[in-house]
Amino acid sequence: VQLQASGGGLVQAGGSLRLSCAASGRTYSNYAMGWFRQAPGKEREFVAAISRYGGSTGYGDSVKGRFTISRDNAKNTVYLQMNSLKPADTAVYYCAQSSTFGWDISQYDYWGQGTQVTVSS
Repeated sequence: VQLQASGGGLVQAGGSLRLSCAASGRTYSNYAMGWFRQAPGKEREFVAAISRYGGSTGYGDSVKGRFTISRDNAKNTVYLQMNSLKPADTAVYYCAQSSTFGWDISQYDYWGQGTQVTVSS
């Protein structure tokens, strides 16, 4: 399984970014997808998750109302639309794949390489 995240970059506070994560290696629609992030010196934390066909989504408290997760199973891709970005959102963002929908990091068995998001004040 390979997960390739992209779309990170430098943005000013209040701006937006859209992350993408392309998956390959096994039947994409059989798996839930999630986004996590890790800031320097901090533990990796849950950001968002989406079920196999997109019927269920979940968000971390710090991003609710600002971030939206979606997926396109025809393209084997999951997205994270990030709006109203804050400097506290600065982190490396990782996409991950799981057999079950949820927000526990231990559920996810395949991880992408991460993409850096930096929000300037």
